[in-house]
Amino acid sequence: MLKKAGKDIPTKSGTKTNPKSQKEVPGQMLDKASKEIPTTSGTKSQIMMRLEKMMEESDIMHGAIRSVDMDEGVFGIAHSELIAKEDMQQLFEHEELGIAVIHTYIWYMYDTLMRGTELCNRFNFIAASRINTTFITKNPTSVMNELVDRFMVAGDNTTPSLYFLPFNSGNGGHWVLVAMDLSRLMVYYLDSLPGDWSKYPSMKKTVDAAILKFRSKKNHRNRKDITWVRVQCPQQNNSINCGFFVLRFMRDIIALNRIDIPKMVWNNNLGFILILSDISSNLLLNHEYVLFS
Repeated sequence: MLKKAGKDIPTKSGTKTNPKSQKEVPGQMLDKASKEIPTTSGTKSQIMMRLEKMMEESDIMHGAIRSVDMDEGVFGIAHSELIAKEDMQQLFEHEELGIAVIHTYIWYMYDTLMRGTELCNRFNFIAASRINTTFITKNPTSVMNELVDRFMVAGDNTTPSLYFLPFNSGNGGHWVLVAMDLSRLMVYYLDSLPGDWSKYPSMKKTVDAAILKFRSKKNHRNRKDITWVRVQCPQQNNSINCGFFVLRFMRDIIALNRIDIPKMVWNNNLGFILILSDISSNLLLNHEYVLFS
């Protein structure tokens, strides 16, 4: 269980290590990270059966909608997410993950891995419901200001930290992960499909403008241009796994307490079963929070 994993993340040897003692080693690989993070055991089918049984034991099967209230530590402002049967169905039928599932898993990671630890100062989340292609197309200036406001909440950002933005291409489209280091003017792009940020020019333009505006408001000199790095990631082999991959990317980076992300992080392609069972098992714990807490 991940309930108390925030302060003591099990290592490969089985001992426990405080994140404060972990050093950043450039180029450290994450290929075995899944073994270092507690998960619920079981095959994909067993996990799905447990999810269905959990649903049957809750009132959400009878038309109930559950509201998940998240404090400002998660997204910088208080946030509420509505969870319904349809959101659970995305897991049962292995459909594309929607914003509600993405957000509640982020909340789950924050609550179980980060709350009360130094990880809160190193990793921040941006709500996908506020920054996406649809909103950028309608009002790019408003979206840029939303990003700036999120940056302002966390302080001056003079020490290295990452802002995770799960970005959706719009209308139930593709999920990618954008991780921003404001102090070093670095933006990491993680995508489980081929290509880079050039697929989303309006997103890149908005992110760059927000970073520069934030630094201007804080009177930080922009000593260099913003550098975008495409991280070599495991690739999905179908059209629906992107949300699972984005969740996995965030969780691995947080669990290893990494700020600098080398171009090649994972040195092998994580298989479909590993991704699905690993993240689904965590989503099982997450939805136990949602349904029964």
